[in-house]
Amino acid sequence: MHHDDSQASSHVLRHDSFQGHVGISRSDITPPEGMYWRLWGAAAHDTFSGVHRPLSLTVLTLQDEPDGDPLVLVDSDLICFLSQQDADHFVSEALARLSLDRSRFIMGFAHSHASPFLTTRIDPAWPGGELLRDYYGVVFETVCATVKRALGKAAPAVLTWHSGHCNLANNRDLIDERPGKSAILCGFNPGGEADDTLLVGRVTNLDETVIATIVNYACHPTTLAWDNELVSPDYVGAMRETIERETAGAPAMFLQGASGDLAPRYQYVGDTRVADANGRQLGFAALAVLADMEPPATELLFDDVVQSGAPLAVWQRVSTPCPSTLRSTTAVVDAPLKDWPAAATLDEQYRSETDRALQERLRRQRDIRRDLGDGKRYALPLWVWQVGDTVIAATVVEAYSVLQQELRRRFPDNSVVVIGLANGLVGYAPPAALYDSDIYQVWQTPLDRGSLELILESLTVAIEALLQT
Repeated sequence: MHHDDSQASSHVLRHDSFQGHVGISRSDITPPEGMYWRLWGAAAHDTFSGVHRPLSLTVLTLQDEPDGDPLVLVDSDLICFLSQQDADHFVSEALARLSLDRSRFIMGFAHSHASPFLTTRIDPAWPGGELLRDYYGVVFETVCATVKRALGKAAPAVLTWHSGHCNLANNRDLIDERPGKSAILCGFNPGGEADDTLLVGRVTNLDETVIATIVNYACHPTTLAWDNELVSPDYVGAMRETIERETAGAPAMFLQGASGDLAPRYQYVGDTRVADANGRQLGFAALAVLADMEPPATELLFDDVVQSGAPLAVWQRVSTPCPSTLRSTTAVVDAPLKDWPAAATLDEQYRSETDRALQERLRRQRDIRRDLGDGKRYALPLWVWQVGDTVIAATVVEAYSVLQQELRRRFPDNSVVVIGLANGLVGYAPPAALYDSDIYQVWQTPLDRGSLELILESLTVAIEALLQT
């Protein structure tokens, strides 16, 4: 993101940045064939038959000095944890293994719907389900090893942020206007507004070579759906390939934003070429943002007027210091829960249901209820980092994009990176007004009306406190 009017003088342009020690490392986490993989209620298959593109996880570590306590950011191609119980166990074990404070670790998920869950909770009826538990362990060990490798490779670098736009994301709340229908469907809504904001982070070493890029964008990776039988990072794979081809192979990370209401306009297909086309669209947009950046640790400053045929404003690139500030905090939202049936009742309904799609809904609802308990409130965790001039806000929910839009409006002097489904899985967080509608994101989530607004206010307070420290 560039700043002009937000600076002391409007005659200067600079990007939000951080200077310190940065480590980057990537590992392969493609699952074994035959593992349980069913994600779509409409799918007729339970395991995958091949691989479209390998799955990977990428780790970025940030330190203000060589021996400073690191912030650790993990980006994985997986859809998410299957349960908050799985997430809490995974994260707590990783923190212990890596000797990290809870506030300094964020594991994000690209959220590809053609990738497996992370879980140890296995249903005996799942074909290939026994492989899931082993896979959970493999991913855990890979995360720890990749973090250590990234820290071992950490070197002086500058992380610079800039913003642009990409039309890949579209509103996906389509009103069903067929006679006698009143529901809102989960699919391309050509009349709906969509947040197309694209934030790109560029990591450069001391000779200004790009060593990593970070793409923060909100768009459900649901190109590939029930007809697809191939494991895939969805559009994220081709996005990375497109960017890395132009940056000499420097790893490109993807951080999924607040995408509860956003998805590609053409999706729910079995054709991997569509996912690749979507990824190239985002990749080219990210490259355009990179090309629009000023060099690292510089600003564009109005310098002089030269009289020619016209009075010409001459701007100069000048060196500017980059902050090395790294701060982290956590917050908790006392979120209201819906009056769902108890977990035992949902389990009975699940086991008596014969329709595969309805059975899948009930299983997920039961598992969420088991994790959150049968009470009326839930202590929903949040993470907030300050990285130089930039704010990173992470939640365990799939929030509607109004969350990131409003945070960016409230903090115009900082780039605000929003990460959804980080360190866990609770459910959607739709705006309060939508709770009067028959819409998937409302009846899927255990969170009651007003939860999104509480999350927004809690993040606002946490960000303000961090920036004023």
